[in-house]
Amino acid sequence: MSGNNAVVLVSGGMDSLVTATIAKNECNKIFFLHVNYAQKTQKKELESFKKIVGFYKPEKKLITDISYLKQIGGSSLTDEKISVKEHGKTSGIPDSYVPFRNAHLISIAVSWAEVIKANQIYIGAVEEDSSGYPDCRESFFRQLEKAIDLGTKHDTKIEIVTPIIHKTKSEIIRIGKELNAPFEFSWSCYKNNEIACGLCDSCFLRIKAFKEIGIIDPIPYEIEIKWF
Repeated sequence: MSGNNAVVLVSGGMDSLVTATIAKNECNKIFFLHVNYAQKTQKKELESFKKIVGFYKPEKKLITDISYLKQIGGSSLTDEKISVKEHGKTSGIPDSYVPFRNAHLISIAVSWAEVIKANQIYIGAVEEDSSGYPDCRESFFRQLEKAIDLGTKHDTKIEIVTPIIHKTKSEIIRIGKELNAPFEFSWSCYKNNEIACGLCDSCFLRIKAFKEIGIIDPIPYEIEIKWF
């Protein structure tokens, strides 16, 4: 795959970190894209992104802003009227789901990819072992590829690459460990910008996965519930 150039969506989270690590190993050139959407942990995620950029040194980086998602609301990640819930406090699709967020992210990535002649977009979506977000399904990305083909220039061919979409969280950590991903730079908490809460869905899934494979998580938590 040495001829492939990829835009990599890097939120600063653990899944995007491992995806960036995979892209670094698979692609000829990588371009890192970070999108702020007025999420509650925007400060920490941007800090994590900058550290990951410093570690992997992509060809270019782009930081964009779609803070209108906060105005739209409807998610505990963006809406101040909705509190971030502890793991297990919600049923069905959790309110941490940001409505149609991945479509916004992919659209920005496609625009940039078409300009810089990148032929792939890497995104760290996880379908198998996540919170059940509808825009993290593989079928969703395959349909988006069809829309990209219809909505770009005739000579533009862009593939959406989802290398961890059918992996469990523990498998994702294992892959990252094998590829020497700097987990200490990643941030998973939905609530806090300084010390991870240890209680939200994302913290729960991360803590559980690290414990399952017997690796020490390099980031601290306010509370690490003994779920396991």
